[in-house]
Amino acid sequence: MSELDLLVSEGRNPRTMDIDLLPTIDVLRKINDEDRIVPAAVEKVLPAIAAAVDRIVLAFQKGARLIYVGAGTSGRLGVLDASECPPTFGVPEDMVIGLIAGGPDALVRSTEGAEDDPKMGARALQEIRLTPDDVVVGIAVSGRTPYVIGGLNYAKQVGATTVALSCNPASTIAGIADIAISPVVGPEVLTGSTRLKSGTAQKLVLNMLTTASMIRIGKSYENLMVDLNPSNKKLVARAIRIIMQTSGCTAQRAKRVLAQAGNDVKLAILVAITGFDVEEARAALGKAGGFLRKAISDRTA
Repeated sequence: MSELDLLVSEGRNPRTMDIDLLPTIDVLRKINDEDRIVPAAVEKVLPAIAAAVDRIVLAFQKGARLIYVGAGTSGRLGVLDASECPPTFGVPEDMVIGLIAGGPDALVRSTEGAEDDPKMGARALQEIRLTPDDVVVGIAVSGRTPYVIGGLNYAKQVGATTVALSCNPASTIAGIADIAISPVVGPEVLTGSTRLKSGTAQKLVLNMLTTASMIRIGKSYENLMVDLNPSNKKLVARAIRIIMQTSGCTAQRAKRVLAQAGNDVKLAILVAITGFDVEEARAALGKAGGFLRKAISDRTA
């Protein structure tokens, strides 16, 4: 029996043995039924996700980084999550980094052999000058990808916080990392096609890691993305709507204060709510550590 045979994610699913005989709608029902398993599996590992978020928040507060390391689907999901942080939360592009075996080309074409060298995982982290204050999340459904193992082992040597995200709780990377996040979603609809339930579970966890961490460092007000970067027409319209929702001002005033604040949405909101000029609002936000709710409550206290 091979090592793959022992992995939960590689088992055959008894509920889909007849899937090749079914009409389209029933194939889709099978897939949908299996997908329902994923949120419950993620719920069971929320304590581990919370532990990882707390370590990521500490890293961000020190000016350090969150770094994803993965291959194939897992690597692509990490790069996707990292790439969405700057426009969503207005953070620098190097605050959340996604590293994928095979480099950028692997995002659009299969380079599956690139994952087999652990030295490449270590080298990728060396090239971005990994520090002890950073957090490294190794992503691999099987938990046995050499590229990810090499990255996590190097991160441990450096002294960085290490997190393993896999769908096999007894995996190699779970044994290496400081924190192991292992949602068990069971065998896939198509045996071994871990871009399905396993990939969905990884995406849900990655959403949580960055979203919760950004909320914890003041990137939201209530449930609004007040640090978004209004870099296109859609986001400018969203920024104006957010200013109106939080302050109750008109669209015209929202546009005016957004321009005065240099397109800084959070700053514009504080101006609109308090009547501060831009510099007064900037100072108040600084005093509040960037937390808009605190800056507003300090003004009204």
